[in-house]
Amino acid sequence: MGQYPDWLKAVDDAWSLFLDRDGTINVRLIDDYVKTFSQFTFLPNALEAIEVFSQWFQKVIIVTNQQGVGKGLMTQEQLNEVHDAMIEEITNNGGYIDQIFSCTQLADEYNNCRKPNPNMAFQAEAMFPELRLEKSIMIGDMPSDIEFGNLVGMKTVYLGNKGLLTDEIPDLFCDSLWEFMLLLQEAMYAED
Repeated sequence: MGQYPDWLKAVDDAWSLFLDRDGTINVRLIDDYVKTFSQFTFLPNALEAIEVFSQWFQKVIIVTNQQGVGKGLMTQEQLNEVHDAMIEEITNNGGYIDQIFSCTQLADEYNNCRKPNPNMAFQAEAMFPELRLEKSIMIGDMPSDIEFGNLVGMKTVYLGNKGLLTDEIPDLFCDSLWEFMLLLQEAMYAED
């Protein structure tokens, strides 16, 4: 496997994992929104990686921007149905998600909760008092995911197109959740 950064060795079961949804867990639809679970396709090995993460991390939390609701292209109920079916599939494959935070506001709304705004991180911190943002990892495929994690002191893992990054500097680049899981496994079980 590849070389892993030293900070991965410090990760233990006191750490929490924040995951973006579209493009990280499931296939991102180009210029569209996942409005029904029939449009939702897990990325290769995402379910298996989440199963392992559920055993390794104190909390596994999804943070997702879903302005399709705000645009009126889907309802909150439809979004909830997609998330319920996703959770069921994750659970049936041995994984666990502690909470999903989704922001349905429009990107141009003043003071919105969308990533990179750290609002969803603060919601998670309020819901789970034992959670420490400085002992958390944010994984996503968009620059806003990296900026979100960086703003609150998380370690960040970028799965996206490096050409989209401007000022955002992730702590690690990976191609998939599976690749990150393998690197973390290598770091956790490395001999000093």
